[in-house]
Amino acid sequence: MTVVMSEEMKPESVSLHPVGTAAAPVPELLCIFGTGDLGRSLGLRLLQSGYRVVYGSRRPHSCGPLPQGAQVMSHAEAAQSASLIFICVHREHYEFLETLASHLEGKVLVDLSNNLKKGMYQEANAAYLQSLVPGAAVVKGLNTLSAWALQNGLLAGKQVYLCGNSAEAKQAVAKMATKLGLTVLDRGTLSAARELEDFPLQLFPEWRLPLRVAIGLIAFFFFYLLIRDVIYAYAEQKKDISFRIMVSLANKVFPIVSLVMLSLCYLPGVIAAILQLYRGTKYRRFPDWLDRWMLCRKQMGLIALGLAFLHAIYTFIIPIRYAVRHKLISLVVDEMKNNKTTPFYFDNTEAWGTDSFYVLGILGLFLYVLLGLTSLPSVGGTLSWREFSFIQVLLVLPCVDRTLTRIRQGWERTQPREEMGTIKATNL
Repeated sequence: MTVVMSEEMKPESVSLHPVGTAAAPVPELLCIFGTGDLGRSLGLRLLQSGYRVVYGSRRPHSCGPLPQGAQVMSHAEAAQSASLIFICVHREHYEFLETLASHLEGKVLVDLSNNLKKGMYQEANAAYLQSLVPGAAVVKGLNTLSAWALQNGLLAGKQVYLCGNSAEAKQAVAKMATKLGLTVLDRGTLSAARELEDFPLQLFPEWRLPLRVAIGLIAFFFFYLLIRDVIYAYAEQKKDISFRIMVSLANKVFPIVSLVMLSLCYLPGVIAAILQLYRGTKYRRFPDWLDRWMLCRKQMGLIALGLAFLHAIYTFIIPIRYAVRHKLISLVVDEMKNNKTTPFYFDNTEAWGTDSFYVLGILGLFLYVLLGLTSLPSVGGTLSWREFSFIQVLLVLPCVDRTLTRIRQGWERTQPREEMGTIKATNL
């Protein structure tokens, strides 16, 4: 019965034999010179991306553990087997490549080397490599990748730079880098190699201008308040209130500079928009000072957020300060000495006002943090333009400005009472 049904249901157009499939293409073979941490990590990442990997080593049989699936040969054998070769060795060991010049003829050599400091050599490492192997096409690139990033797969969207004299060689390297998940930026000919080699040696270059501006503003407002609040009080009233320098003056400086840095974060965008409207086009380059200013806006915003955090912490430690506790204890002792049993007057309006200021300050800090989080590419990329502009412009900025101003005003209202001796029960 089953046989009959199967014969009846069998269409004539369907073959009973398995359909033959085309043979899968053989993965491209890439070569790596160097079996150190960088070479092993790069090889592991290439294998995970579908490439075949062969290592060239001076000691093929005792070069240490390598990624599973990779081959290891002598330098000459490995160079002959692949057309794209990664040079993961230090510049001082480049001499052996000169002996392989005949095997490297027409090959693409990717130089991943870096130096310990700027100006260590008169010429760039990639230029030196090209002089050793003139028949090969040297491409400088991928030198900003670390072994740790390669091992942990933190490459998605990461920008890398390439430079070289051969467009075909750069295109081959760019294709490979794109397959690894990297974003490639072409920096031109091999003359830009020194600039690329200096990139890993830079120490927070985007932070220099924002930090200088922040330190300058902090110093200006701190010395201004020092003269106005401490030195002037000592000169006119002979009162030594220098203890205010550590907390009170700093807590006045932090919100002021935080709001100024926040305004400096968004001001260049307004200036750029006005400049574009004035010029009637958006395709002309901004002046260098404005371009540099716009490139460090994120750092200015982060510094403003950090100063807002310091302001919040300083505000909430006011009740535990020695000066405040001393005044409270002195007030109680004076009441006991004078046998005064009249209870402190409790001003309900003052209590509501003080608590409201602190609540608004907490809300302002929360919105400040929300502003910083939405500025991160990983978070802002998930928002639509309307959502992003709503948080950045309509929700956060006005509230942050108002609430930080309110918390500063509330702190200034309570500060003289706490430190000059006119303490009421509302400050408890």
